[in-house]
Amino acid sequence: MTSYGSYRQLRLAPQRGGVPKALSKDSPLWRIDWILLLAAVVLSLGSSLLVWSATRGRDTLTHGDPQYFLYRHLTNVLVGAVLCAVVIAIGSRRFRTVVPFLYAGVILLLVATLSPLGSTINGQHSWIQLGGGFSVQPAEFAKLAIVLSMALVLSDQVDAGEREFPANKAVFRALVWATLPMAIVMLMPDAGSVMVMAVIVLGILLASGAANRWVFGLILTGVGGCVAIWKLGVLSKYQIDRFAAFANPALDPSGVGYNTAQARIAIGSGGLTGKGLFHGTQTTGQFVPEQQTDFVFTVAGEELGFLGATAIILLLGVVLWRGCRIARQATDLYGTVVAAGVVAWFAFQGFENIGMCLGIMPVAGIPLPFVSYGGSSMFSTWVAIGLLQAVQSQRPIAA
Repeated sequence: MTSYGSYRQLRLAPQRGGVPKALSKDSPLWRIDWILLLAAVVLSLGSSLLVWSATRGRDTLTHGDPQYFLYRHLTNVLVGAVLCAVVIAIGSRRFRTVVPFLYAGVILLLVATLSPLGSTINGQHSWIQLGGGFSVQPAEFAKLAIVLSMALVLSDQVDAGEREFPANKAVFRALVWATLPMAIVMLMPDAGSVMVMAVIVLGILLASGAANRWVFGLILTGVGGCVAIWKLGVLSKYQIDRFAAFANPALDPSGVGYNTAQARIAIGSGGLTGKGLFHGTQTTGQFVPEQQTDFVFTVAGEELGFLGATAIILLLGVVLWRGCRIARQATDLYGTVVAAGVVAWFAFQGFENIGMCLGIMPVAGIPLPFVSYGGSSMFSTWVAIGLLQAVQSQRPIAA
């Protein structure tokens, strides 16, 4: 394994033959996972057509401008790509030094959301309105905070060569860092985001090499926490109704079960090749609520059919495959844990979102990574891609 000092000397060495540094094999451009980047770009840009189809006829949302959501979605993708490039430029090792400040900033945003600064949308007090139609959902950035803070704590002694695996004290501290944002998000209440965060924590513990008792303890605690949340009435009525509709699909199809019923009709009517982009009757008829955000997958199912919906799943699969590859080949535990946390995040959130559109998972109100409309979601997922690329870029190139 190449040490950081020798790798830095190699990276800064002058290039022979007048070859520009950006084109040499020592440039970070040679270390970027281009397959991962291409899959994320195709998902993000391709989804703009789905968002456009879902919103172009909804005058109450677009203020009479059919391209309103199209332009905003593309802007979100562009800003996300810039954030990704910034993270790559900073680098995985240098990024570690700013993690405590990022974590503190996310906690402040979460607390501000619970204050009068926050606003309630669809029963969740999860947004901060910025004016001009823009809003921030801090829970999306809390996922990043959990990944980075846990990776920092768990890898400290291991990467310093003091231990082979994280000590029990380090695992406990990492869980404390993760519990604080999860508890605040639960107060909103945003059970869907908390579920994603719990899976992130579980994936990180498994990848870090922590003792098995921590993993089993976390699972038991999660089960106990779900029972306690149900018994103590932490969930709002609309969230309870969503779980009831999932348990009994025939329950109130014109009420609490309406979203799922219409989503399944839209996807089922698409057949193999779909009805054609912008020609979905469920989509143009505006039968599916929140179709540009939580239920954007239904647009693909109806208008692009089984083949188009499968293409989205395959592209997400490519992102997960490359993420797992980066985690396995990382040169330190910090990189492994960061990559594993991102993979767990994307895998569960993608499965839950697509699953609720198909009726095999309860409606949880979480976006489909890279595809759903929403600035906070797009920014956080692209920062996560930047983190994966930063971990990948720290690996030395074989001669």
